[in-house]
Amino acid sequence: MAEVVLFHHALGLTPGIAAFADEVRGAGHTVHTPDLFEGRTFDTLEQGVAHAERIGFGEVIQRGVRAVQQLPAELVYAGFSLGVLPAQCLAQTRAGARGALLMYSCVPVSEFGSGWPAGVPVQVHGMDADPIFAGEGDLDAARELLEQAQDGQLFLYPGDQHYFADSTLPSYVPDAAALLCRRVLSFLDGR
Repeated sequence: MAEVVLFHHALGLTPGIAAFADEVRGAGHTVHTPDLFEGRTFDTLEQGVAHAERIGFGEVIQRGVRAVQQLPAELVYAGFSLGVLPAQCLAQTRAGARGALLMYSCVPVSEFGSGWPAGVPVQVHGMDADPIFAGEGDLDAARELLEQAQDGQLFLYPGDQHYFADSTLPSYVPDAAALLCRRVLSFLDGR
């Protein structure tokens, strides 16, 4: 079974993130859910992003790095949207990474070094008409990453929702969320 660090999206460590983590735990995996916002949650993406901007995206990443310091190196790093920043950073820079799960977002590989590390498998999940994922460069960054990854998959779901797998939000798309979860669990079973 895999040991996973799951980083939350810009709304904070919400009940929807906890529910997803519980689903992964229910399949027998160990899941850590660091709180990058120190207990704060937000009702809208705009509020959450504004908070992240106030503390600094670099600080968000560093909080993620600090959160894993006492954990073993052999981790799968997972992130939803904003949480992709520390997840991708750690997958690219911390030795021993067992994989990366990047949901709703992806940043250029060059943000965290010169390339994707050999032997680190990755999945990227997003909706094909999500104005953030498909419209702001994340999809292009995912395609670039997959050109470098020896074991990588990009999963595009039909629709325009950003937080489509968070069961507690109006943007939730049950069929797409269920498929994402099955794919994540299949990925983790191999780690």
